[in-house]
Amino acid sequence: MIEIRTSALWESKPHEYLLRFLFGGLCSLLAGLVAKRYGPEIGGLFLAFPAIFPAGASLIESHERRKKRAIGKDGTLRGRMAAASDAAGAALGCVGLALFGWTLWQLLPRLHSALCLVLASLVWLVITPGLWELRRRHFLARRCRGRSKVSG
Repeated sequence: MIEIRTSALWESKPHEYLLRFLFGGLCSLLAGLVAKRYGPEIGGLFLAFPAIFPAGASLIESHERRKKRAIGKDGTLRGRMAAASDAAGAALGCVGLALFGWTLWQLLPRLHSALCLVLASLVWLVITPGLWELRRRHFLARRCRGRSKVSG
């Protein structure tokens, strides 16, 4: 399910925020060095890398394991599943972002820039949750087929 949980902000420790900040800064520095060497077009591709994703995914996994451990369970599988779900969301968000960029690229020569940004944002806001819903339905259908094979 797509959700925003502000309570998750308080679950992270200060060193975890520092880790995300440092990793994001290193990714941005790398993109700057690539841009300086190979030009802004190539550097921009590296800047589009979701800089804090790897640190965030590992933190999500450790948080889920910690929650399960608190109630006496292992939590390894749950942690991996939560990180995988976050990775899927990031990948689908990247598809939406690519379509956002493509929309801007197509419309900017023809329309006012503010209108282009609004239209490209709408593309992103429609495509990304739509892809998430398709993914959810695909996995539900696979789960139902798997259960019918077991019971049949």
